[in-house]
Amino acid sequence: MSGAQRGDGARRLFIGGEWVEPAGGHYEVVDPADESVVGLAPEASPAQVEEAAAAAAAAFEGWSRTDPQERARILDRAADVIRRESEPWSELARAESGAPTAVARAMQVGVGAARFRRYARGALEPVERGLPPQVTAAGPMGRSAVLGALEVRQPVGVVACITSYNNPWANPAGKVAPALAMGNTVVVKPAPQDPLSVFRMAEALAEAGVPAGVVNVVGGQSAAVGEALVASGHVDMVSFTGSTAVGQRIAEVCGRTMKRQLMELGGKGAAVVLDDADLDAAVAGIGTTFSFYSGQICTAPTRVIVHRSVYGELVGKLAGYAAHLRIGHPAERGTVVGPVISAAHRDRVEAYVELGRKEGARLVHGGQRPAVGPGGGRTGGSRGRGFYVAPTLLADCTADMRVVREEVFGPVVSVVPFDGGEDEAVALANDSDYGLLSYVWSRDAERAFRVARRLRAGGVGVNTVGRNMEAPFGGFKRSGVGRDVGSYALHAYSEVQAIVWAG
Repeated sequence: MSGAQRGDGARRLFIGGEWVEPAGGHYEVVDPADESVVGLAPEASPAQVEEAAAAAAAAFEGWSRTDPQERARILDRAADVIRRESEPWSELARAESGAPTAVARAMQVGVGAARFRRYARGALEPVERGLPPQVTAAGPMGRSAVLGALEVRQPVGVVACITSYNNPWANPAGKVAPALAMGNTVVVKPAPQDPLSVFRMAEALAEAGVPAGVVNVVGGQSAAVGEALVASGHVDMVSFTGSTAVGQRIAEVCGRTMKRQLMELGGKGAAVVLDDADLDAAVAGIGTTFSFYSGQICTAPTRVIVHRSVYGELVGKLAGYAAHLRIGHPAERGTVVGPVISAAHRDRVEAYVELGRKEGARLVHGGQRPAVGPGGGRTGGSRGRGFYVAPTLLADCTADMRVVREEVFGPVVSVVPFDGGEDEAVALANDSDYGLLSYVWSRDAERAFRVARRLRAGGVGVNTVGRNMEAPFGGFKRSGVGRDVGSYALHAYSEVQAIVWAG
């Protein structure tokens, strides 16, 4: 789109329907696979963030009163644009996030388009619900009457959407699309590691005809950008995906003015493998921690709690699974495990692996930095370009180890054996500050569901790591506040109003 970027490819901010030169200049977005420069991202100033929030506030009245059919048409057209540009935008997502090409195409850009399509339908979902009438006797409040009541869902206002780096399409689309469908306006602040895709999303919405100020995108590496957005008096709600530590800081700021919050925070998913489990199915599910986004996903089953009777066999199967995963450049056909997002994060993951060894865990697989050659495959050496971490399996872990208790956010699985029955397994699974997604594997469906209901997690997968995309998503404890996905996202981005009348 004209004006979206300069002749040198540097991106501009999107504020009030205009592409604006960033006050803080630009910084380089680096491909985590080979450390090349993908593009130049804009660095907003706090004043520009406030300008974007003010633009969203000014646009709110008109957008919130727009016919839902028109909101649906705009979201549908945005999905059409994303589908049309799927190939180049998938390549961009691959380059800036490090996801393998197939994942970037299907799970990032593809899911992003699907979410705009889903919430085009969502814009047409009923927002009013009649409640049973209530008969009141005469009294101090007046004569006897029959009181009718209506529950009405109203948009919250201006929503600050602060997104994660592990999926630069699905995550922001999952915030922006339902927020717009409900009649809110948004200011999006993408993760600094891979923000370029989010500016493409803004292009799609602009082409689709979204009115000026309804969607704004600011960004930057400085923490001051996010801080200014969260603190803005124009912002009514903050939707954040990221670490629990950052979420806690955001919540403190939101609490000062009682801003609404939707928080998807950290996870340390427990995978309970009972003695009657299908071990091959369990390994296939747990193994996604090694491969899917290179473990950079809060829903990963990273903490395996397995009955002693099948412990050795499960550990052996997991080691074999990890050994057959191809580590390589994400653009190369056959690559399963790509890089993590940055050198700093690679170092963090490696530090956790070493910490686990010092704590007494047995390193079964991984633990050495893989080298990826120019053709994408492993060179066998210890040096190479890109931020790669080998799939790592730690066995003989105990519940008090930091590598078991803290979110590593990388391709690292820790295995904890247990000797007793369901009570011990449940106690170990629930012994965590987190409670996003957990999992149970058992051939006995009744037993698996019995255990699932006892787990303190926002979601539980029974013999699967798959997700139903209409089911509520969110966490217990320090894994978050609120629920989204499906119609639950529409509820999350709305306030409930009661209208009562005398009949």
